[in-house]
Amino acid sequence: MEVGGSSESPEEPKKGKSRATKKAKESVLKQKSPAEFFAENKNIAGFDNPGKCLYTTVRELVENSLDSAESISELPVIEVTIEEIGKSRFNSMIGLIDRERVDEELYDDYESAKAREDNGRGMPHDDIPNMFGRVLSGTKYGLKQTRGKFGLGAKMALIWSKMSTGLPIEISSSMRGQNYTSFCRLDIDIHRNIPHIHLHEKRDNKEKWHGAEIQVVIEGNWTTYRSKILHYMRQMAVITPYAQFLFKYVSDAADKNVTIRFARRTDVMPPVPLETKHHPSAVDLLLIKRLIAETSKQNLLQFLQHEFVNIGKSYAERLIGEMGPDFSPKMAVKSLTSQQIVRIHQLFRQAKFDDPSGDCLSPAGEYNLRLGIIKELHPEMVATYSCSPQVFEGHPFIVEAGVSLGGKDVKQGLNIFRFANRIPLLFERGADVVTRTALKRINWNSYKINQTQDKIGVFVSIVSTKIPFKGTGKEYIGDDISEIASAVKVSSIQQCCVQLKSKIVKKIQAREQQERKRNLSKYIPDVTAAIYDVLRETAHQQASKKKKQYEEKDTELLTKVSTRIVTEKTLREKLAQHVEQVDYEMALEYATQSGVSEEPREDIYIRAVEGAYDFIDFHSPVFVFRLFS
Repeated sequence: MEVGGSSESPEEPKKGKSRATKKAKESVLKQKSPAEFFAENKNIAGFDNPGKCLYTTVRELVENSLDSAESISELPVIEVTIEEIGKSRFNSMIGLIDRERVDEELYDDYESAKAREDNGRGMPHDDIPNMFGRVLSGTKYGLKQTRGKFGLGAKMALIWSKMSTGLPIEISSSMRGQNYTSFCRLDIDIHRNIPHIHLHEKRDNKEKWHGAEIQVVIEGNWTTYRSKILHYMRQMAVITPYAQFLFKYVSDAADKNVTIRFARRTDVMPPVPLETKHHPSAVDLLLIKRLIAETSKQNLLQFLQHEFVNIGKSYAERLIGEMGPDFSPKMAVKSLTSQQIVRIHQLFRQAKFDDPSGDCLSPAGEYNLRLGIIKELHPEMVATYSCSPQVFEGHPFIVEAGVSLGGKDVKQGLNIFRFANRIPLLFERGADVVTRTALKRINWNSYKINQTQDKIGVFVSIVSTKIPFKGTGKEYIGDDISEIASAVKVSSIQQCCVQLKSKIVKKIQAREQQERKRNLSKYIPDVTAAIYDVLRETAHQQASKKKKQYEEKDTELLTKVSTRIVTEKTLREKLAQHVEQVDYEMALEYATQSGVSEEPREDIYIRAVEGAYDFIDFHSPVFVFRLFS
């Protein structure tokens, strides 16, 4: 029996083994949630190390705050506090009994952080868990100019806090007119990509406060990224002079505490960026299929007209006629086959379309850029320029630039400040189009600027519905896009340099005039003595001769010399007055050409206007005139 039982065909076990192996392979296949993907690849979103994590957390929260305040046209007031949390306090926060260290060499201390408060629009009570606890869930995925790079915002900070400290995030939020404040304490279920809510309740809002306050405890490193965080805050104050920032670092050691206030300089805010439709030359097959699936239009003609920019009815009919006999204006757009969609895509790539306008973009504006530079750097000279909207791959973009000379805390040489959709770019600057243009493509000497000795600030801000970032971290813009490279050089930086050259030449002329004045004043005593000796000798010779040899005017002068009415002292005074008069006239001419009034100037600030007043702003590159009704 045993022998017979073991005498099975040798192929049968193999079949069983094959089935088991196949089943095992099938069981290995599983879906990874977006939260899990970003947790495993956190470097993509700028969470490379504890120092970079701290920097990126501050940046994401500040930018979310600005977006929130600007969306309701509220002048932003943002407070950021980074508080160092010691080991004992951290252990008590997580409910761990503190233990004395035995082997000190095993430990590598870290710092933790909590951040920020703003006066933005706040968040609807029921939406808070998903807005913070579900990755790739949000309101910023339409085609518009946005500050964010990945659409993660505070969610990545929540993932990092879950990985590094295990502590939940706390959110307090209230919207305008609400008599309650929403409070939510939550963390994220990384594997299921859903929020794990600890507490979600409504609390009294007696102060009628609106905005958001977020507290997150993460592992960070203030020591290594201190300068980056402060540079970020300063550059943000440059590009958003209408915002008020208060930054604090609180340490156990009082001498390490930092408090910096970046004051508001203006109450003129850029317009809120508008969502726009896709340009036909900028879409791919997947996007066309998604637009077809989501459109409310019934036929192909309506779909082309209403889902894309720069396609009117007559042009849509011409496009459909060009697609072939299988297409008609009245055909149901949902019935298009994959081959027909490919044909539409091919035609979009080959046909001519008008460029999209820049109406959907929201640049900082020359006025704000100039104010921001003056406020933070205090330069001797500054020039700004904004180019007209231009296009690359169907996406409109605007380049704004500023070039300054001199200033506070500015190093000699080129100091380059880069902005993309009004956010500072601090990393990977060497390969950026702005850096390469400023270093290699601008002949600074031709504009009377010394590239190595002068304190030069170069500010370039690029806004677009799609910023062509390079690298996984999206920290720089490559210079391989000719339209952007040309706009940065020719349309922006060079225009600023031309303005500065005119000012520098006038300043050189004024300095030369001052030098001439000093030289003339220095030689006045010697010249006066020589001239007076000649006049006195001539007057003596004239008195000894009966016949007049000079004209009446000259004779009168010689008589005054001989009678001591004109002395060496009076002659010296007359020469000094003449030098002063010539210098004053030239200085007045210089001031007039430079647009400077003779009268002493005073700073004029327009105070914030309450909502009850109606006014209109008239914008100029260098000022804004406000007319009240």
